[in-house]
Amino acid sequence: MKTKVKQFFQKQPHAKLKVKELARKLNANTAKKYAELKEAIYFLTKDDFLVRKGKRIEKVKSSQKKLVGVFQLSKEGTYAFVILKKSKLNDVFIPEKYFGLAFNGDTVEVKLLPNKKGKNLEGEVVKVIERKNDIIVGTLIKRKKLFFVEPKDKSIQRIIFINDEDLNGAKVGDLVEVADIMISNRSSHPEGVVATNFGAAGSFNAEVASIAKEFEFTVDFPTQVEKEVDNISSKIADEEIAKRLDLRADDIFTIDPADAKDFDDAVSVKKLENGNLSVGIHIADVSHYVTHNSKVYEEAMKRSTSVYLVGKVIPMLPEKLSNNLCSLVPNKDRLAYSVILEFDSNIKVVNYQIKKTIINSKRRFTYEEVQEIIENNKGDYLSEITKLNKIAKHLRSERNRKGSINFTRPEIKFELDKNGKPLAINIKTMKESNQLIEELMLLANRVVAGHFNKGDKKNARPFVYRIHDKPDETKLFEFVQFVKSLGYKFNSTSKNLSKEFQLLLTEAEGTSEEAVLNEIAIRTMAKAVYSPKNIGHYGLGFPNYSHFTSPIRRFPDLIVHLLTYNYLENNNNHLYSLVELNEICEHSSLQEKSAVSAERLSVELKQMEFLKDKLGDDFEGIISGVTNFGIFIEVNENLAEGLVRMSDLDDDYYEFDEKNYSLIGRRTKRVFRLGDKVTVKLIRVDEEKREVDFLIVD
Repeated sequence: MKTKVKQFFQKQPHAKLKVKELARKLNANTAKKYAELKEAIYFLTKDDFLVRKGKRIEKVKSSQKKLVGVFQLSKEGTYAFVILKKSKLNDVFIPEKYFGLAFNGDTVEVKLLPNKKGKNLEGEVVKVIERKNDIIVGTLIKRKKLFFVEPKDKSIQRIIFINDEDLNGAKVGDLVEVADIMISNRSSHPEGVVATNFGAAGSFNAEVASIAKEFEFTVDFPTQVEKEVDNISSKIADEEIAKRLDLRADDIFTIDPADAKDFDDAVSVKKLENGNLSVGIHIADVSHYVTHNSKVYEEAMKRSTSVYLVGKVIPMLPEKLSNNLCSLVPNKDRLAYSVILEFDSNIKVVNYQIKKTIINSKRRFTYEEVQEIIENNKGDYLSEITKLNKIAKHLRSERNRKGSINFTRPEIKFELDKNGKPLAINIKTMKESNQLIEELMLLANRVVAGHFNKGDKKNARPFVYRIHDKPDETKLFEFVQFVKSLGYKFNSTSKNLSKEFQLLLTEAEGTSEEAVLNEIAIRTMAKAVYSPKNIGHYGLGFPNYSHFTSPIRRFPDLIVHLLTYNYLENNNNHLYSLVELNEICEHSSLQEKSAVSAERLSVELKQMEFLKDKLGDDFEGIISGVTNFGIFIEVNENLAEGLVRMSDLDDDYYEFDEKNYSLIGRRTKRVFRLGDKVTVKLIRVDEEKREVDFLIVD
């Protein structure tokens, strides 16, 4: 692709094209080819063959040697340096009047100014080659009669002039997105255009939009995707029903959180003539509607995951699919992909089938409703729920016996008013109703993965697995030392290390060390990712594991559905090569990581908003982190986290003991250790800097 792009611009040296225009000319319209094109453009820009000017790309006209580097603005914002690349010259000093269009972190070209005796290299920014951020988000302000945008990213330190005609309806105080930044003839500042108005800065919608922008998640769907989905018929054709196993008469039901809007899994259980139990795990058949290489498929691949911010979901699929056609709502015929398992009297799986089905859910349960039925032994579908709970408890017990690790990291749920303001923060508790669904989903995922990985590596077919590697040896050694310092045993030479982890966490259950041991164990572990190369799932203790059960919100699950159907019922044709699956897995893993970070930030911001009118209040908490600049405290009642700065520990000089996760007073020998219980006073909440400060209360 790099050669094709180079040849195109050599033949047409005056061409100035947008990436999509170039894609059409080079027939790079598939997702894979388009990605290759963008990569080629990136490297040709690095090689100084191409240059970006706004949204267009053109061939570099001059062969003159350029001075290119990264623009680094001073804290004061009155001068900068350009850190040169591929040059033996020193950094170039840039006075404020010669900043041009550069922002902090941009890659720029500089021109040296006449050297003044006794001074360092001094220069002027003549071109921005690559933006650290193409679009800048900030708050609209007014100075005298002129409008400016003050960037949310404080490292930029430059306000952007906005002409009255380019406000696009934005008002002072609104959070906006600025594009088309250029040199202004009307101001000494860069000039831009308000591309998007997120609403009043600090409002719920602005907060959500800002987080989405920060992590590069698109909230709205492209028009062509919406049109494609609008054309999908909600009626299920008779010929489609005829192809499927018809389970509409079965007593199938869903169990989900009370505020769930999409239901992508349902369950059922019935007794067979031979006395065994048939358990159905029914998953929304998204692959029927989202076909390979359709517009909605390509958009889902780009997003890879739904993002669950506080009070707002950025879905992977448009609402017509996620909340309607693919959602297993009660009393509606729905297409599903079912894993149907036969259990004998010893709760052992003796047979299973993976079939496309049509179902009709008879009841929508919340976790709370099912928990009440379990505890009180009465209610709708009591017999079915009791049988499923017995199976789930057995599955969990077997997992634990074989060394599957059950981490207990608490989660929180916000009560919000209509404007998104947090009224209360509640800590979720995992009960039998939650574990019932969790165990059945885990079972379906490993049955599907195991079906396509039966040890025959020679004839193994390309597939997508959810893998989890063993802990890094260095991290494991440090973990073992820490565990021993707390008085616990851990056999790091055991052949079943995951079982050692579970034994430790079980022993610590209910103790003051439980939370910290869980947290450090999680940090010691590798991160689970998607991969076509199956190495098993270390944490769960499964040799084969995949993600099959959430295709409404996870793209790899959709791929697994497509592959499963293709292999089982469509002549084993290969939809994807290993290279394509590897690209999908890498992208999905990165998107998942971004989604987790965005969700965590959303929670932290809401916690800060909840705390900001509680300055001066005392809270009970535990030390959740120890650093050379202070100790992090997690508040027990709402899990908000803040910092006690080293400078505020003024009763002694404290030294950081990294190996033992502690601060130790040089004179008093007082120790602040990870996991210790403390009482703190809230003294500062800075939502802009995303900081919460506490003081230790003696």
